[in-house]
Amino acid sequence: MFKLTAKALACALSLSIAGMAQAAEPIVIKFSHVVAENTPKGQGALLFKKLAEERLPGQVKVEVYANSSLFGDGKEMEALLLGDVQLIAPSLAKFEQYTKQLQVFDLPFLFDNIAAVDRFQQSAAGQGLLKSMESKNITGLAYWHNGMKQLSANKALYEPKDARGLKFRVQASAVLEEQFKAVRANPRKMSFAEVYQGLQTGVVNGAENPWSNIYSQKMHEVQKFITESDHGVLDYMLITNTTFWNGLPADVRSELEKINVEVAAEVNKQADALNQAAKQSIVDAKTSEIIQLTPEQRGKWRDAMKPVWKKFEADIGADLIKAAEASNQQ
Repeated sequence: MFKLTAKALACALSLSIAGMAQAAEPIVIKFSHVVAENTPKGQGALLFKKLAEERLPGQVKVEVYANSSLFGDGKEMEALLLGDVQLIAPSLAKFEQYTKQLQVFDLPFLFDNIAAVDRFQQSAAGQGLLKSMESKNITGLAYWHNGMKQLSANKALYEPKDARGLKFRVQASAVLEEQFKAVRANPRKMSFAEVYQGLQTGVVNGAENPWSNIYSQKMHEVQKFITESDHGVLDYMLITNTTFWNGLPADVRSELEKINVEVAAEVNKQADALNQAAKQSIVDAKTSEIIQLTPEQRGKWRDAMKPVWKKFEADIGADLIKAAEASNQQ
């Protein structure tokens, strides 16, 4: 019978223990985002970490990097594709180079309110968009609400003519550029982390954001007026690297999928409360005048911006726009 020497046995045992230790190393999931922790996205990232580490103890470790502390607006997608991070939640405006269909979410005045956005996202058409970039190695896991966008500026915006000539910060989105050009304003692409300074120094005169972004980034301190326009939605898609996701052990992936459903429901539930609280904080700060539009004034904004839909209909798809518009009907 073959016998191991004491030295060989010790070596084999050492390798076995090392292998077991290596196998026990948790899967590290780096979650990078560009906003503050007291925002819907910031809270969602922390909840994902909490639930993942509670339900998969020793199997998964989640590291959350907020406020562009790891990667900024322009670099996080590249980092995901390179495998330097495993989860990011970019705004829906950030995907046009990967699929034109997601431009539907940028169309101005398409959705009446966040409830309509939610109905569309949960529909077959909306869920199908989560898988629309898998050929580019991007898998959508969930939609997260941030909220409806408001217009802020250093002058009062009551009607479209008031925006003429102003420089508005926009995300890197062709639709959003055309939205401001439609009211004869000048769009300026700028990363989120630079917006406060841009507004403070006058590089840009205005921006569009949900209340929670305006407050958490202190934009209200450098914007004299905020028009409650609800003209568009700024939501996020939680995404991962497809190769990484499909390579996870099946039981781990299955549990993370359940967690994603729970986190998305909680983020979406809290988003409205966070936005309303942020709005009240801005009111209390008395640094900005909040302008409430009359139905007639809001109608003028809608009429001025709606031609943008037609410009992007061929890229997005007329049927998808129609499905999104139908979500306004309960």
